[in-house]
Amino acid sequence: MSTVSDKGSKSPASMPDHMIRHATLRQLQIFEATVRLGSFTRAAEELFLTQPTVSMQAKKLADAIGLPLFEHVGRSFKPTEAGRELYQSCRRIFETLSNLEMKLADLKGIKSGRLRLGVITTAKYFVPSVLGDFCHEYPGIDVALKVTNRNRIIERIQANEDDLYIMGQPPEGGTEVETFIFAPNPLVVMARHDHPLASEKKIPLSRIVEEPFLLREPGSGVRDTILKIFEEKGLQPKVRMELGSNEAIKHAVVGGLGLSVLSLHTLTLEGTKGPVAVLDVEGFPIQRKWYLVYPKGKELSLVAKAFLDFALKSELHLRKKLEAMWPSLSEFMEDSAGEGKQGPVRKQG
Repeated sequence: MSTVSDKGSKSPASMPDHMIRHATLRQLQIFEATVRLGSFTRAAEELFLTQPTVSMQAKKLADAIGLPLFEHVGRSFKPTEAGRELYQSCRRIFETLSNLEMKLADLKGIKSGRLRLGVITTAKYFVPSVLGDFCHEYPGIDVALKVTNRNRIIERIQANEDDLYIMGQPPEGGTEVETFIFAPNPLVVMARHDHPLASEKKIPLSRIVEEPFLLREPGSGVRDTILKIFEEKGLQPKVRMELGSNEAIKHAVVGGLGLSVLSLHTLTLEGTKGPVAVLDVEGFPIQRKWYLVYPKGKELSLVAKAFLDFALKSELHLRKKLEAMWPSLSEFMEDSAGEGKQGPVRKQG
């Protein structure tokens, strides 16, 4: 019978004694995040540290290695050759540790473990509710939730940084993913509650473009969808402002700065009878879907599989909550009811 270890065995000749003694996993994590995000500030935000701490730990790591890891180019920086080599090694180390963590969690079963979830910004209005219900059923699960825009989520998919992702549109091009329909995501035209158009019916889209319009920032999936719709109709919106969050757009709408198109989910807290009204515009609501995706070929942990199954079963509950918030939605939902129960809909490549 073979054994894993032997009392007489020696440490492997390739054991990196110097790195083990003088560098820490936390320093490697800080360095990896700094290179990946291209910013000490963004790395500090992601890791919940101060910027001085990030800079100090990066310097200590460079001192331990004996080579500079960054070179400054003007006001920015980039990794040196040693830094690039270290970054690739960090990626391999953390992938190995992540796989180990997943296998250990599987050995324990789904009573404990960690779920890493990446979602686009609009999903933050309903995902916490789904996560709350999931954690109530599986109280031993720790959850890490990353909320950012579509472009950053695609980058995270390509880097395999999370277990699962929730998006309004699966990635296209060279990013191959497994895709599951998750829940409805209707896009509606919003205006201030006392806007003259709030009381009108069947408003033509050509009338909407006469009003000042508010858009999300480049990289937003909603922005791309709306501009494509206007382009298909041969219309050009009068863009007054571009804003970096749904909340900023809603505040601008309430301030009378213009109209906008957002997901109905963004009105989860205040509802449609508050300061923001949903307009009756021809061709709206646009029936989009939420998708759960993960990299093609990725082996999901037991925890990730449990959440995937749990989330897919929550489609009906989420749809009813939207219909309760805006009863007019029900007539538009009839044709698409039940689609969220179909499981995997396609592989995107």
